[in-house]
Formats: sequence, structure tokens, C-alpha cells
Amino acid sequence: MQIAPSRPSPAPEGGDGPGVPEALPRTLRELGRRLGPAAIDRLWIFPPLVRGRREWGLVAAGCFEGGEARRLVTARYTAERTGRGLYLDTRLLDEGVAPSDRLPRVMEGVVRRGPEPLGSPRTVDLDGGTDAFESLMSGFPGGLFEEAVAGPRAPD
Repeated sequence: MQIAPSRPSPAPEGGDGPGVPEALPRTLRELGRRLGPAAIDRLWIFPPLVRGRREWGLVAAGCFEGGEARRLVTARYTAERTGRGLYLDTRLLDEGVAPSDRLPRVMEGVVRRGPEPLGSPRTVDLDGGTDAFESLMSGFPGGLFEEAVAGPRAPD
């Protein structure tokens, strides 16, 4: 699975700033749309790398595959807020299948081997629940959930 980018992705450069607050909820909404919330057992949401009005992030989804097996799908995003609006490049990649008890160790390895210190991910157990997914999405502050669902609002 992949969403083609419209321009090359910039390289992360560490630092602080406002980032792109709507990038993560939009990425989660796309992940839910493409996979279906009923297919998602667990999410790992890594802290984004932020520099000014640019942001890079990673979400991993453990999806039901049959029995105790889980398919690992990652959603990587690059976002930038410019004077022209929002640029968001989201790539969904099928990483393979593993026993469900191995995925937490895989996530620990991602933290250790990342090019930047990612920090520990937030783990969200959805257990295939649509209500659990919608509850996660509704937890985003100040209209970011609505924007992730409907897209950006037209200027007043």
C-alpha cells in the first residue's frame, strides 16, 4: 500500500517549532480508511520529529492476520505548513507478518535503531473496535479531528 508523494520529502533536521498539528490525525484517518478499524488490533504512535513548521512521523499498526499472527503496516508521513497551505505525504507500507507477542519488541528496536532519537511510542489497543478508533480520533484537540475527517476548512 502506498500513497504517491507530490514532491520529494525533506530530510529531518531536529529542533523545535509548532510542527503540523493536523498531520498525525490525518495520517491516522487515512490508515483507518485504508485498513478499516475492524482490522486493527494495536497502534504504536511515535512522537514526531519537528523543525519549525515541518514534521515527520511514524505510526505502526498491528492488524489481525489469523490466529495469533499480526500483519505490521506502517504509515510514515512528512508534513509542512507553508504560505500556500498544507503539504502532507503519507506512505503506507506492508512490513510483513509476525506473532502478536513479537511486535512490542519490534517497536523497541525501531526506537533503538532510528536515525533520530524517536522516543517511546504511545500504544493504543483498538482490538478491532470502530468505537475505540473513533474515540482515539475524537481525542485530538481543537477541531483537528473534524479537519482529519472533512479536510481543511475554507478561509473565512
